[in-house]
Amino acid sequence: MRQFLTIARNTFQELVRQPVFLLLMTAAGGFNVFLAAVPYFGFGDDPKMVKDSVLAVMLLTGLVGAVLSASATLAHEIRTGTALAVLAKPVSRFQFLLAKYAGLAAALTVLTYFIAIAALLASRMAFDAYGDPDNRSLAVYFGMLAVAYLVGGFANYFLDRVFTTITVLAACVLTTLGFLYIAFLVEPEVIPFTNPQVVDWRLVPAMVLILLAVWVLAALALACSTRLDMLPTLTVCTAVFLLGLLSDYLFGTRSESGETWAHLPYTLLPNWQLFWMSDALGMDKTIPWSYVLRSALYSAGYLGAVLAVGLVLFEDRELT
Repeated sequence: MRQFLTIARNTFQELVRQPVFLLLMTAAGGFNVFLAAVPYFGFGDDPKMVKDSVLAVMLLTGLVGAVLSASATLAHEIRTGTALAVLAKPVSRFQFLLAKYAGLAAALTVLTYFIAIAALLASRMAFDAYGDPDNRSLAVYFGMLAVAYLVGGFANYFLDRVFTTITVLAACVLTTLGFLYIAFLVEPEVIPFTNPQVVDWRLVPAMVLILLAVWVLAALALACSTRLDMLPTLTVCTAVFLLGLLSDYLFGTRSESGETWAHLPYTLLPNWQLFWMSDALGMDKTIPWSYVLRSALYSAGYLGAVLAVGLVLFEDRELT
């Protein structure tokens, strides 16, 4: 157990200190907040467009982050011989792969959490044709982000700490504090003919579902990384992602109509529509947590199957 925790912790720290991780995290969070400051003139549907956009950014960022992180933590170590050095110690390949996935999932959880804070803030800032951009919230968020970079630079220069790790930690803490200040201490602006600008907490279960999808994507990327480098892994994961989005249309209806050839691809492909619930939010409904639990069970089963395939691919992989 100690070896498992050590490998998982080292994997998490290695991924968080990658410059591309910090860049992807801050770019996605900043873009989410920026989306809420742009006038769309969507005939009253501007807030819905903002919420759909921030959820889409979260899902696509999770896909890119999963592929980049999986390639950095496994494919790169296999190529450079680091994996062989670790497995030369009393560590099984099963334990090594599972620990790598645990560290990868933890890093992607931090990434998704940071983007989720920006998405919740964007849901409060969203306005329609009768409103104006919430410049105060915009200034608070980007101000906190700038302070996080200053804290990382200070810790790196004076304390000899890793810039990216400290900046990621500071950005998560400071943007959370900024969001809590705006959400609970700043009075919402009441816009004529519309509802006051408040945080749409219905996004929370929708974002939990996206986190489950990101974990499944991470397992797929890690399984591919046992044999492939970054670009082929990105190609395979993108193809599975697109086919999974269309699985109900391509295979689901045909499987239900009795076409036997469609049963296998419909079963093997992950159905990403189960994790995408933005349409329900647009109809002023709430996603029940019982549905989130059922989706979690589905993702757990799929995770187990994908990691089992990854272990089979990794068991006979030549590391020398």
